[in-house]
Order: sequence, then C-alpha cells, then structure tokens
Amino acid sequence: MSIRPTLETRKAVPTLEGAGVKLHRAFGFQNPSELDPFLLFDDFRNDDPRDYIAGFPWHPHRGIETITYVLSGSVEHSDSLGNGGTLGAGDVQWMTAGSGILHQEMPKGDSRGQMHGFQLWGNLPAAQKMTAPRYQDVQGKDVPVVTDDDGTSVRIIVGTFWGKTGPVDGIAADPQYLDIWVPAGVKKTFKIDTYRRAFAYVFQGTAAFADASQPTGVLLEKEISGQEVNIRDMSGDRTLVRFGNGDEVTVQAGPEGVRFLLISGAPIQEPVAWHGPIVMNTRSELEQAFRELRNGTFIRPSH
Repeated sequence: MSIRPTLETRKAVPTLEGAGVKLHRAFGFQNPSELDPFLLFDDFRNDDPRDYIAGFPWHPHRGIETITYVLSGSVEHSDSLGNGGTLGAGDVQWMTAGSGILHQEMPKGDSRGQMHGFQLWGNLPAAQKMTAPRYQDVQGKDVPVVTDDDGTSVRIIVGTFWGKTGPVDGIAADPQYLDIWVPAGVKKTFKIDTYRRAFAYVFQGTAAFADASQPTGVLLEKEISGQEVNIRDMSGDRTLVRFGNGDEVTVQAGPEGVRFLLISGAPIQEPVAWHGPIVMNTRSELEQAFRELRNGTFIRPSH
C-alpha cells in the first residue's frame, strides 16, 4: 500500500458566473491535464439570494459531462430537448452533453435563503463526444450512505465503496465521487485505485492529509486521540487538495471534524481544445461547434 502524496493545496477562488452568480472555483480554464479527466469544479454557496438568483440562463454544452450536487436550496433546470425538473437538497444530476445541448439552471434558496451546491465538469473521450445527450437525475434518498464504527460516513454518488455502489453509472471517466464526513480527531484511510487521478475538496471543518514523502514547510505535530501525528498543515473550508500517485489517501480530522468530497477518475489523455462550455479535441472541431451555434444547427436531431 502507498499513500498518495499531496501535490498541491490551494483555496478556491471567488468567481462570477452565469448572469451574476457569486461562486468559488477550485479549478478550471487552466491546465486541462492537471486533473484529467476533470476540467472544472465550482462551489456555489450563498446566504443572500441576490448573489445567486439570476442563475445560469440558456447556454450550450458539447463534448463534456456536467455533474451537479445540491446540498441546500434547489436548482430548476430545463433544456432544448424538452427536459426539465428540480434538484433538491441531496439530489444529483449527471448530464452527458455529448453532441450538444442548450440548457439553463436557476438556483433557489431554502426557507432561510441559503443555497449550496457543487458543479463538476468531466471530459468525454473523442469516441463519445458526439453521442446523444442524456440525463441521470438521482434523488438524495437513493444515494447510499455507509457508516463505519468510528462514526465516519460516506455518501456514494458514483462508484463502488465499502461494498455499496452509487446510483449513477455508465460514465466515460469511470469516476468515483464520495461525500465524506470524518468525526473530530479520527484518522482515516480511503482506498483509491492507482490508475485514477484524485482530488479532495474540503467544505466543512478542517483536516490534514498525510503525505507519503517528507513534507516541506511547517509540520503539524499534535496529540489527537492519543496519537501524535506528523502531517501537513490543516486544510479548511473551500480548499482543494490534489494528490499524486498511490492507492490510498489518509486524512486526520481536526477538532471539529471534517466534511469533504473525494473525487477520482481514469485519465483520458487526449488533446483538449476548449472554449467556454464546449470542449473538443481539435481547434477545427471547436470552430465547427461555434459555427453551428451561430447558424442554428448545433442541436443534432434525435434518432
């Protein structure tokens, strides 16, 4: 067994998207090979409806999959194919844009005006970029939750973990998407297949992720649960942790516990031509997509 080294820890960056939605971006529109097969990750979380109510009006996607996970509030969605619905707290939508879709996503707060969710973009390989669009809408009650004896709990959105399999399937990136809670002071190790690229995103509490190599910088040496640990600085709210190669990730929860997403997938390792919401393999394919948007032939007829 080998612990995955922590390659980088960085804070999500405040960003304005859609028609004026304030969110925090952990990664995106930079080096697409960094977390291949994943392209972008946004944390949209606000207590003031003025910061999100304008939403994400009609916009196109081609060549990718978008994964929306709602924690509080709701997101109403509709598209050019006549699909529509509402994602509530705990719900997940995995949208395969494929050959192309126009859709909109309009967030609404809960009874206190709070809205919180995440959106992840996954790339599609060349052979699947022009497949027919499809949705997988999953209600929160259908997402399995497993709890260990020490109180650690894992919601399995995609993939198989601790003997349970998440409800989303048939995804090109062969991903694993876990929502994990580790109680205060608990040290926990999670297995990840060696062929996957992996990252964690901390959004509640604090934690430190152990490193296989000798860490640089300031070490945390603290007595927690009777064991002295020697690990990197604590990562807090809205922190991305990018891992290197290995087959497990070890986390030490801080004094208030930690909740984080642990996401991994098989790299596609293909050229990327990317502009806005459209991701293809070549510049000519990208130019064709925008040409079709202009002339009204972007949406392919269904068969």
